[in-house]
Amino acid sequence: MLINILQFLLSLSILIVLHECGHFFPAKWFKTKVEKFYLFFDPYFSLFKIQKGETEYGIGWLPLGGYVKIAGMIDESFDKEQMAGPPQPWEFRSKPAWQRLIIMIGGIFVNMVLGVFLFSMIFWHWGERYIDNYGLYDGIYVDSIGYEMGMRNGDRVLKIGDKDYDKFKPGIVTKEIIINDAKTILVDRKGVNIELPIDAKWVKELSKYENRGVSLFDARIPPIVGGVGKDTPAEKNAIQIGDKITSFNGTPIYFINELQDFIKDRKSENVTLQIQRDGSMLDKSFTLDDGRIGVYWSDESMPYKTQEYSLIPAIGAGWNRSVEFLSDQIKAFGGMFSGKIKASDSLGSFISIGKMFGTEWVWLRFWEMTAMLSILLGFINFLPIPALDGGHIMFLLWEVITGRKPSDKVIEYSTMVGFLFLVILMVYALGLDISRLFK
Repeated sequence: MLINILQFLLSLSILIVLHECGHFFPAKWFKTKVEKFYLFFDPYFSLFKIQKGETEYGIGWLPLGGYVKIAGMIDESFDKEQMAGPPQPWEFRSKPAWQRLIIMIGGIFVNMVLGVFLFSMIFWHWGERYIDNYGLYDGIYVDSIGYEMGMRNGDRVLKIGDKDYDKFKPGIVTKEIIINDAKTILVDRKGVNIELPIDAKWVKELSKYENRGVSLFDARIPPIVGGVGKDTPAEKNAIQIGDKITSFNGTPIYFINELQDFIKDRKSENVTLQIQRDGSMLDKSFTLDDGRIGVYWSDESMPYKTQEYSLIPAIGAGWNRSVEFLSDQIKAFGGMFSGKIKASDSLGSFISIGKMFGTEWVWLRFWEMTAMLSILLGFINFLPIPALDGGHIMFLLWEVITGRKPSDKVIEYSTMVGFLFLVILMVYALGLDISRLFK
């Protein structure tokens, strides 16, 4: 849990600081006074602060965001006293509309560029590792939802909607159904291509919170031991890495899912497994530990491939990945507003986001999460909600187009309403996450 929290806080800190730099530096370039630059919020007190020139730099205690306080700007600080005085040349309100627009767009711009940059560097450094779908000769095994949708063990998925399924990523199928309205799944079943229609009910069913992360299917691979857990029945019975389980209580076993189906409802039963080791067959008697043997399965038989990228192609791949992710988010928001996706199933607070980093520090996953969160933060801030950057941009675009500046009162009251809306939304999302912890 500590590793999980530290990853989330580090990622959040990077995103907040760089986002606020996107406002800070344009403000400085246009000679606008920046009074505060804070990582995290600091109601009543701060954990750290230092004054340098006209700006106070600090770290707040409430890790829900950060801010720069720009003189002469109506923001979440609601500094009415400052706004009551006459405009000063160093204030935000005294600058031309185009300069104010650049200052407000800066944070969003940085988030989008950062997302593209991180994805590009991921492709350049790690490449793209994937499972070649055409190398999975034994096909898939399906869970209950996949079975109800018409898929069967041994099928080979060829297409989802109109997209070829050449890289084996079960999550893509769920995404295509929920986000892109895929209507069919094409499978190869014993050499015959079968097109399975996708009922509209699966969009709402698969987008439910309890089904988040559920795979409709996974690859069928042989039960070869890749690791043995400490103090488990497998360790006590001298199971070794490389052992292959060939039968369960005399019934032949060919794939991991078949073994899992046999043992999942047997909590503490005595069972016999036949093991193949170095060409010899061994019988092992087990007492299951809560329906588990205590091994990790080897994935060496999986047809992994790595697509490597030089720098320029990596930037292109990073751009495409960013555009795809942003497009998916826009479609998901559209689905929530249209009622196709329930907001209560999709919303989550920092608890949901933090869990996605995992409990082990894996740099690839950390930077992927940071890239996605950066683009998501930029997108959310672009929404035309007062109190967000998008709300300020909306007022500034109105001023640029019409030549008329909205009154300070209109901006102030709109910002108060927007801020209240965001607080309610955050409390609601936190409440959802807390309730999920007890389910």
